[in-house]
Amino acid sequence: MQKQPRLLSARLFQKHRQVEVVLSRSVLAWKETEKSKKRSGSTSQTAHSHAVQVCEIVAVRKMKDDDQDSTDTRRSDKKEKQLSQLYPHAFTVSYVTRTRPHQWRCSDVTFHCANEGLCQQWVQVLNEQLSLLTNRPKSLLVYINPYGGKQRGQRVYEQKVAPLFHRACITGRLTEQANHARDHLKTEANLDKYDGVVCVGGDGMFSEILHGLVTRTQNDNKVDQDQPDAELVPCSLRIGIIPAGSTDCICFATVGTNDPVTSALHIIVGDSQPMDVCSVYHNDIFLRYSVSLLGYGFYGDVLTDSERKRWLGPARYDLSGVKTFLSHNYYEGTISFLPAENNTGTPRDKLQCRSGCFVCQREPSSKDNKEWEMSEDNEKSDKDGSSGWSVIRGKFIAINAASMSCACPRSPKGLSPSAHLADGTTDLILVRKCSRLDFFRHLLRHINKDDQFDHSFVEVHRVRKFRFQPRHHELVSLEDLSESPKKTDFRPICPTQSTCNYTGTHSSWTCDGEILPHAAIQVSVQCQLIRLFARGIEEQQQCVFEDPCTLWASEPSTPSSVD
Repeated sequence: MQKQPRLLSARLFQKHRQVEVVLSRSVLAWKETEKSKKRSGSTSQTAHSHAVQVCEIVAVRKMKDDDQDSTDTRRSDKKEKQLSQLYPHAFTVSYVTRTRPHQWRCSDVTFHCANEGLCQQWVQVLNEQLSLLTNRPKSLLVYINPYGGKQRGQRVYEQKVAPLFHRACITGRLTEQANHARDHLKTEANLDKYDGVVCVGGDGMFSEILHGLVTRTQNDNKVDQDQPDAELVPCSLRIGIIPAGSTDCICFATVGTNDPVTSALHIIVGDSQPMDVCSVYHNDIFLRYSVSLLGYGFYGDVLTDSERKRWLGPARYDLSGVKTFLSHNYYEGTISFLPAENNTGTPRDKLQCRSGCFVCQREPSSKDNKEWEMSEDNEKSDKDGSSGWSVIRGKFIAINAASMSCACPRSPKGLSPSAHLADGTTDLILVRKCSRLDFFRHLLRHINKDDQFDHSFVEVHRVRKFRFQPRHHELVSLEDLSESPKKTDFRPICPTQSTCNYTGTHSSWTCDGEILPHAAIQVSVQCQLIRLFARGIEEQQQCVFEDPCTLWASEPSTPSSVD
């Protein structure tokens, strides 16, 4: 890596120690100018050095006299008071630090100097470098679910998030009902004023933002999203997620934690992570978008049953999961899919999607568009699934399509540990009819380190498109619809009055936590349709920038000292 020239270099004071501070275009670094001695013995020890990427500096501000007076009243250290008197001018740099794995915090470091002009110069140059970071949002539209999964959305925003936004102009809106944010984005919001949209809530709140923003983008570009073969226009605004829900799977799978402060800092520094979106259709009629899990069978039954127990709160998922597992239902149908070709990686290669993932780095090309057109022609000309399509018929306990790992605190690996966020594919997981014990072994591997696909009854395919047809077509009369309760159109439709237990009935599809009204669906992956304020999950100690040691090489300093 070519060493960047110094922009500034000076000897300042940090606490009661003299430090040499160096700024380049990418790094701010400082180290003690003197070596400290160990208490036992006279052996000298190398002075500690610190380095911060400029792109991870949150804010720079000059400390006023009032700030320093309040600092003196809080501290009784004579050296600190003496330092403030000798070097009365100071500036503070707020920056990102990594604490626990994947968790970020905002830290401050204050530098003192005797010369006011020198202090002002540092503040000016640092802020100039921050202004060059064009990816940072200056204006945000924030939708807040005042309740959230734990009735904490508004409290999380006000206490933990809002104080961090030093520079961005925030327009906050409290949602008053379901789909409030979606409908406002689709019709009323003046999106030209904003650099991004942020949701404070759970996965359901994110889904509202996703549908509102994608629909608005297609309407503005006169694209009919109800056409399965339509080429959707990627959204220009990034989406931020401040987790305040029960599971926060999407945030956990894209950042590595469901910590609201970490997510807020990713928004502030302007991170950008592309993400695929699955568009779901029934008989060429648009149903929903999905970014995480499409599940039929087991997970569809769990969600359907849990909807009847919402009064239990998050515990309803555990109860419904046990009940569904004991029922051990299976369903017959035909799954057809278009395998991903010329794609790096497979669902079982253990190549996990991480920050800077080379599989997701590529931009969608014209070659990809031609392949999409060819696959559409093949699909129209051959409905049986030949011409590149694979067809599987059988009895399934679960059919899952994971567009990301779907990791969460309860399942750190997720349903498909090697799924990628932005490669234009989804991992199709088929769990055939098996014994209850075998299925339990499969579920158990979601929380341990064993290969969860290493079973004879489980197969997984990386696909660009798929469609599913249950064994029997759905028959719904007008009487059934008129007599059904409000949410019946999002529940499984059965040909008899009995519970859906075996092959003669249908399950339901869960689409990112919502129940689809149809069992027969078609799914297409829209490559990199949206972008998040995120950077993917960082590897442990992952921090790539200029080696700070090169900054200490002998080079003219500007200016050279505080003296």
